[in-house]
Amino acid sequence: MKNKKNDYSTQHLLYLRGIKRKKIAVHAVRAGILAALVGLWELFAQVGVFDPFITSSPSRVAKTIADLAAGGTLFYHIGITLMETVTGFIIAVAAGYLIAVLLWMNDGIKKVFEPYIVVLNALPKIALGPLIIIWMGTGYTAIIFMTVLVSIIVCIMNMLAGFTAVDKTKQLLMRSMGAGKMTMLVKLVIPASLPALMNTLKVAVGLAWIGSIMGEYIVSRAGLGYLIVYGGQVFRLDLVMAATFILCVLAGAMYAAVAVAERIALKRRGE
Repeated sequence: MKNKKNDYSTQHLLYLRGIKRKKIAVHAVRAGILAALVGLWELFAQVGVFDPFITSSPSRVAKTIADLAAGGTLFYHIGITLMETVTGFIIAVAAGYLIAVLLWMNDGIKKVFEPYIVVLNALPKIALGPLIIIWMGTGYTAIIFMTVLVSIIVCIMNMLAGFTAVDKTKQLLMRSMGAGKMTMLVKLVIPASLPALMNTLKVAVGLAWIGSIMGEYIVSRAGLGYLIVYGGQVFRLDLVMAATFILCVLAGAMYAAVAVAERIALKRRGE
């Protein structure tokens, strides 16, 4: 019996090591692909395959970022865009969640407003830019409003789909035992829809960045979107690529933070 346990433990350890090696290999391949792309980009720019004035190059991007940091404007622009994005993200997710709860609680309200939600989701938000400027002015409020506008409809639809996907048999059982809508929401629907919430957060991260940069394209005097627009206007493509690179890093970091929160939440849930 002891030998069987030892054999089982050995096989389990080998299995875990195999999984760990696969994860390391995946990360190594990802890093290798990125390094190869950056290296080829720099090489082609240096030898003249690419025109560095048009495509820039990693070395020029790094120099531009260093110059922005030395001039004291880099973290100012990053801070502005982060503030707008995170604020819009939080408002959109919180409001979207609450509206989805309201629609799930009242089927009549859901049937009335569902077509409007679909239409608003299909509407190109950039078309509302002039109206947003008139309504909200040219400050941070307009950009945050645009961020919320881009994100909130998808948050509502994803969370409502998560609520309605909860096991109908369990809902029927709770209803047969006298549970009301609020009890079912708190005891069953909200806990069961945690994966949907995590997926909504992941989607909302990308939409929040789209909304904030879109807002900065329309009206801004600071931020990474402003740097991209300004760089394009004066043909400083190094500045455009530098701001775009910083955006990629920040968006990736925000997505990673949501992924970590998801692992913690699911671990506490026991999944």
